[in-house]
Amino acid sequence: MTLEIITSEALPLRHGFFTRKGGASSGIFFGLNCGAGSSDQAEVVAINRTRVADAMGVGVDHLLGVHQVHSADVIAVAGPLPVRPHADAMVTATPGVALSVLTADCQPVLFADAKARVIGAAHAGWRGAFDGVLEATLDAMEKLGARRADISAVIGPTISQSAYEVGPEFFETFTDDDRDNARFFAQGKGDRLLFDLPAFGLHRLRSAGVGHAEWTRHCTYADPERFFSFRRTTHAKEADYGRLISVIRL
Repeated sequence: MTLEIITSEALPLRHGFFTRKGGASSGIFFGLNCGAGSSDQAEVVAINRTRVADAMGVGVDHLLGVHQVHSADVIAVAGPLPVRPHADAMVTATPGVALSVLTADCQPVLFADAKARVIGAAHAGWRGAFDGVLEATLDAMEKLGARRADISAVIGPTISQSAYEVGPEFFETFTDDDRDNARFFAQGKGDRLLFDLPAFGLHRLRSAGVGHAEWTRHCTYADPERFFSFRRTTHAKEADYGRLISVIRL
């Protein structure tokens, strides 16, 4: 099976939001599981990552990633990393370097200033987005010569509002910070609410002055044939879940 790669015309540089299709993993990880932190076989994950690197036209050592910890931390990179630092976003202005993030419901966000030749990639779950990882990525890109007004940011496959049920304490966290955040919630069953993560991400990006921001409008929870989903796995009481990879390169 060939790889399936979702792209956006808003990102004129080489990039891709990879689905689970075309991978070597089996069982609950069936497809393109690129998560070394999963309990999948390490050698199979390595095969999957090599396929992604080949599709992006880089060596696997130039397919860079971080140890994601739901933070607002961003690092600038210029080449292969001896160890994966703890962070949730990367930026670079170095040709031949591919930046990647892993997700399974959280937002993968790819950034590009095609004029300045600066790119970024961020893992933005609710905590990272709330704490400012998207704004921090824009700041880091500007330090490399990008102009905020020239940056395009695209949110890839993520969990949609209809599948993201949360409790009242979650709602209070957001509305205590800004009462206007109530607009990102819809009423669910009983005291449950439904949170619109991609709408919140777009709001944060646009409020930060990014030149263009969009979501590809793919829901990870709703499409098990194409996407891994932590929440769907939890509901199904499965032991583990795969991780999707999203990549951009110069």
